[in-house]
Amino acid sequence: MSFLVPIFLFLVGFFANPAFCENAVSSMRFELIHRDGPELLGTAITPESRLEHFRELVHRDLYRKKMASEMLGRRRRATELSGDYNSFAMPMSSGAYARTGQYFVRFQVGTPAQKFLLVADTGSDLTWMNCRYRCRNCTSPGGRRRRVFHADRSSSFSPVKCSSAACQRLPFSLTACPAPESPCAYDYRYEDGSYAKGIFADESTTVTLSSGERVKLKGVVIGCSSSFDGGSFRAADGVLGLARSNHSFAVKATDHAGGKFSYCLVDHLSPKNASGYLSFGGATSHSACKSTMQHTRLLHDPLLDPFYAVQVTGISVGGILLPIPRVVWEASSQGGVILDSGSSLTTLAEPAYRAVLSALSAPLMVFPKVDNKPFDFCFNVSGGGYKEDLVPILAVHFDGAARFEPPVKSYVIDVADGMKCIGILSAPWPASSTIGNILQQNFLWEFDLHNGRLGFEPSTCGP
Repeated sequence: MSFLVPIFLFLVGFFANPAFCENAVSSMRFELIHRDGPELLGTAITPESRLEHFRELVHRDLYRKKMASEMLGRRRRATELSGDYNSFAMPMSSGAYARTGQYFVRFQVGTPAQKFLLVADTGSDLTWMNCRYRCRNCTSPGGRRRRVFHADRSSSFSPVKCSSAACQRLPFSLTACPAPESPCAYDYRYEDGSYAKGIFADESTTVTLSSGERVKLKGVVIGCSSSFDGGSFRAADGVLGLARSNHSFAVKATDHAGGKFSYCLVDHLSPKNASGYLSFGGATSHSACKSTMQHTRLLHDPLLDPFYAVQVTGISVGGILLPIPRVVWEASSQGGVILDSGSSLTTLAEPAYRAVLSALSAPLMVFPKVDNKPFDFCFNVSGGGYKEDLVPILAVHFDGAARFEPPVKSYVIDVADGMKCIGILSAPWPASSTIGNILQQNFLWEFDLHNGRLGFEPSTCGP
């Protein structure tokens, strides 16, 4: 979603590999599909359109970054879900890359279940979809035939009353309450003029266990959006909220599935038959199958909630630790680092960005430089001679001695035929830094919410 950091939604595509062992159980997977992909538009990205694709991608990321900055620091009150739950799995199919930086999941909601395609977004704490409920003047973007959640046809749809305490706790709820029995309403506004309006409700979603049994996950807070518009929603039916918040689907689902969710992003330029997964469920009993997985802490810092924050200790290029001030990595100093499935490109606070750009570009000066804003360093490789081993290894160092080394293609990216750019953007200091989904590609990322750990390891993102 173009910067789905809506005032709630935002700020991937997380895909998750359910398990790497054949006998793994207790996991659920969502199919992740790139928005505006061939499956949705019937066309594949062409070399001629790639440069325009990246320009649009950057435009969206900049909006998303601005909105993320506004969200950071908001405090969320936490309450624990009650009850004892067993782990479960929801198998899902794969999706493929096309022309934008978001990823989609296939989602079933209501009784009987209705199917939708939602943006998977770790920056959003509410799940919503195009919806009709006693609606007279509902509007939604044109351009394609849209799926609609018909709430009146769902026996499990239960609007949240605006006079209830639950309404007061929900993010972005409107304060006006026409009558005690009126639904709790929201109005989300975006920097680019996009918006989503609707009502909150408790609903059931359908998940499929690894055994093939279909079961209901009850009590999920959803948004029934009767009116929405904007580029963020031109291909999706809504958003799957995966942020760390009491109201997000991720928190609700992981309480039923071993406290974990994970995703694995295929290459952002993959063909449509490439697959990635968003999975819910623990695989702690199969740790031997993940011997290469490294771990670091997930920070629970009110200054960075509801995003998934990590403690970075430094960045090295070519094995040399760069001279980056420690305050850049500290949320208390208006810095900090988050992982975001909804942002395509990685952004670094200015002091870190300059050091990284200088170190990465030095050995690439032998190639003709090309001006291609907003990237600060692009070069022409049409004359040949470029090899990935010319690029020094970039490593992000996390607390706990964990070391993330993305493949070169994740930070020296193809933006057009014969043109490559260092695919990292600068964020004026003070600012948080964001590890975007392109840098995360071809890795499995496991979010252990119950134990406050982030795990990661290289992966082909296969089933």
